[in-house]
Amino acid sequence: MKTLREAECGQTVRVKKLAGEGAVKRRIMDMGITKGVEVFVRKVAPFGDPVEITVRGYELSLRKADAEMVEVE
Repeated sequence: MKTLREAECGQTVRVKKLAGEGAVKRRIMDMGITKGVEVFVRKVAPFGDPVEITVRGYELSLRKADAEMVEVE
């Protein structure tokens, strides 16, 4: 199992599954990160927090904890 946090800079990955519960999962889905969508990893901050991605044509920054909840392939 690979998470969005483990994806490398410049890599395009596809969302396989969302972990988490309730409000946190809902917030991630509201940002457009849903099963099957492609995500391009633009930048990863020096200490890994935040991860800057492009999803559905817009740029987004995710905290490490949130990126760990997104399983990718």
